[in-house]
Amino acid sequence: MVTHSDFLILHEFPSREIEAKWREFLEDVECPAHFNAPEYFVEPYWDGKRPFAILALHQSRVVGVLTGVHEGEETVSGLQSRPQVCLAKSADPAIVGDALARGLLAEAGNSRLITLYGWNWTPLDALKKYRFRRREMEGCVVLDCTLGAEALFKQFSKTRRYNIRLAMREGVEVFQATTREEFQTYYEIYLSWCRRKNITPFPYEMEEKAFFATRNNRRLFLARSSGKIIAGSIIRFFPGGLSEYARNNSLPEFLRLNPNDLIQWRAIEWLCQQGIQRHSMGGAHAFLQKFGGVMTPIYRYRLDRTLLRRHDLREALRDRGRATLKKLPAPVEKAARRFLGA
Repeated sequence: MVTHSDFLILHEFPSREIEAKWREFLEDVECPAHFNAPEYFVEPYWDGKRPFAILALHQSRVVGVLTGVHEGEETVSGLQSRPQVCLAKSADPAIVGDALARGLLAEAGNSRLITLYGWNWTPLDALKKYRFRRREMEGCVVLDCTLGAEALFKQFSKTRRYNIRLAMREGVEVFQATTREEFQTYYEIYLSWCRRKNITPFPYEMEEKAFFATRNNRRLFLARSSGKIIAGSIIRFFPGGLSEYARNNSLPEFLRLNPNDLIQWRAIEWLCQQGIQRHSMGGAHAFLQKFGGVMTPIYRYRLDRTLLRRHDLREALRDRGRATLKKLPAPVEKAARRFLGA
């Protein structure tokens, strides 16, 4: 633990005193998420990545939190689909942002690249003072759960509503996993999905620990047809705050039954019942957009310390190339993108 007058750096689960102050702070945050909470240090996914939390302080109160990890030469907080920073609504965002920025720089040390992602409702203009460059990312589809499940269902596309009703007519059931046997069955589906996508899966022990050690912040919704589990989705959430669609895996031979559509609907119903404020779909692709909601920007703040700022330079060149492609006639642009893999 590293302490300064206005920020605190943690590398492990906090003491009872700090934990209490941290949890009190989360009651003053707009849509706190699971990775904004002390349980961040319970997650098993950070092995070897030196997880940390920066707590901004004001008169012994916690007024801001930023969590992150170290990835090689980069110190990073969140993903472009999952910010991990929040500020107290009652505090001055300029002062809180400044404290978090200095804490992040202190934690980053000699890192050549420092990256932070934030929701559009989290003001982080203070980072500009420290030469962080802001870039608007694609963002995520976000549903306002305070509207209620029925109102959200009406926002779904016609195709999405049809698929959900079809899944119900076909007898697909959705329920929450509660036993290790159910979780093991889902893990086999996850392994099969990883093999098809050529993705290295997380070990079973890590997945099991994540699921059972954070039951208050994570749910696994399973779809079943004729007694067989055919799909599953993991939802990560902070009670009364933000929920996040974290993962989905399914058996391809049962996709005709639309289990994933129904899982999402049942999960949204449950989240509304639990008093969740907003639900992030974790992305912006077509499947997610058909659940209605609002395309919500996420901003990346990045400090490139490499020689000649090679990360910023490479990105600027890509941007220029995309702009050039857009000026070409549509058939030529399409052929060029196919050739370049752009």
